[in-house]
Amino acid sequence: MDKQTILVVDDNKEIVYSISELLKHEGYEVVKAYDGMEALKAIEEHKIDLILLDVMMPKMNGLSALMKLREKSRIPVLILSAKTEESDKVSGLTLGADDYIEKPYNPTELMARVKAHLRRYHVWGGENPKASDDKIVNGGLVLDKKQCIVMVEGREVRLTAKEYKILEFFMEHPGQVFSAEQIYENVWGEEACFAVENTVMVHIRHIREKIEIDAKNPRYVKVVWGIGYKMEKFN
Repeated sequence: MDKQTILVVDDNKEIVYSISELLKHEGYEVVKAYDGMEALKAIEEHKIDLILLDVMMPKMNGLSALMKLREKSRIPVLILSAKTEESDKVSGLTLGADDYIEKPYNPTELMARVKAHLRRYHVWGGENPKASDDKIVNGGLVLDKKQCIVMVEGREVRLTAKEYKILEFFMEHPGQVFSAEQIYENVWGEEACFAVENTVMVHIRHIREKIEIDAKNPRYVKVVWGIGYKMEKFN
């Protein structure tokens, strides 16, 4: 089996060296970059399995590089930063980072997170997850019917049984619009009564909070005003 390759990006060369040595000791190949521009170039030139990315760097900072990367790739990105404000973490995760690790990092914890994200990424099909009888894929959403789990951009999210059933129903009919009554009857398996609209709305709000980066501006589950809801269809 080919070694997995990790891109380490930081303008501090000592940090790049120490992380690289740690990764090599664990059996990984390492590619190094010292700013966002070099990182994007490295991604074009090498097959990268995971990226450890600093935020504050010259030429192009980590968040700008992350935005560019997420236009075309789902490679796991772990931000490694001395910026520890909650707003910094939210910004990184909102832009598509898979994890946010504070400096100074604990080497054991860092390696545990690297291994966990690599495992999820490859188990779920890497850059191009494929649909099968057991899996439904829509954009960065993967629903595994066999294991009854849902992954969003490579990260598992925990849904209640009803939330899972609603999401499964949507993902089996991408692009189709359903009223609250239709959703209720298909998911709950009983005739809709006068109170179902609020019940369905609450469940969908909870689903959005778990699968959307910004629940107030959802990418996947959309309201069709005056009619109901639909799952946006992605390639």
